[in-house]
Amino acid sequence: MSPRYKKPRRCSCPFKKVRGRVYKPFPMSETQRVIIYHDELEAVKLCDLDGLTQEEAGQKMGVSRGTVQRIITTARKKIADALLNGKIIVFEEET
Repeated sequence: MSPRYKKPRRCSCPFKKVRGRVYKPFPMSETQRVIIYHDELEAVKLCDLDGLTQEEAGQKMGVSRGTVQRIITTARKKIADALLNGKIIVFEEET
């Protein structure tokens, strides 16, 4: 059984058109990186910064509330890992 196709997500985050933009801790360690995808950044922005509910964020992104919840969970883990362990955050598009 093959996995479900990935439903297109509408994202308006500022990094969408800038590929490879990074957050760099000091001192910078080139070996450890955490990749944050545009849909993860968009979900965190909508829910944490803009204060929308997951349901409202899902409507804006064109996905279900459950999908937003999964996206936010992975994004928050990645962000916490990068900040607490001094890893580089790289913003990229999923391929």
